[in-house]
Amino acid sequence: MRHGKKFNHLGRKSAHRQAMLANMASSLIEHKRINTTVAKAKALRMYVEPLITKSKDDSTHSRRVCFSYLRNKYAVTELFREIAPKVATREGGYTRIIKTGYRLGDSAEMCMIELVDFNDLYGGGEKKAKTRRSRRGGAKKVTDVAAETASEVKEASTEAAEDVQDKADGTDAAEENKEA
Repeated sequence: MRHGKKFNHLGRKSAHRQAMLANMASSLIEHKRINTTVAKAKALRMYVEPLITKSKDDSTHSRRVCFSYLRNKYAVTELFREIAPKVATREGGYTRIIKTGYRLGDSAEMCMIELVDFNDLYGGGEKKAKTRRSRRGGAKKVTDVAAETASEVKEASTEAAEDVQDKADGTDAAEENKEA
């Protein structure tokens, strides 16, 4: 019976499961995305997200804790040097699972798990400022913008009129010089 068993055992003994998750987490950290089954990806998400949170605090203790989970010093270095600074402002949800269909051999549901801040296709490159729209302030803002553009047009037209006037004055002065 599975009374009180909160996580997926993935059909493996605990040592095999821990080794598999450590290898998958190291691969995810080094390559930023991996293809796997949905069940393994969900288990991996629960395994790797606390490690990424721990990597925000760059101390000897947190490095040793992450190394005890990952068992790969290159993955730990990558985690603390490249991933931690990128996710410093994010409060969670460091991974994304994208379902890709079914495997041909056994029809297992496949997916791609990736680190969110390292994908440029989904807007990871540049962040837009959040704007709020409301009914109250909308008309006021539009009139302010219209007034600004109207004043700019008025200034441009007065400048053009002054230029025309200067040219006209210049031609009058030239005519007077010819007559004299």
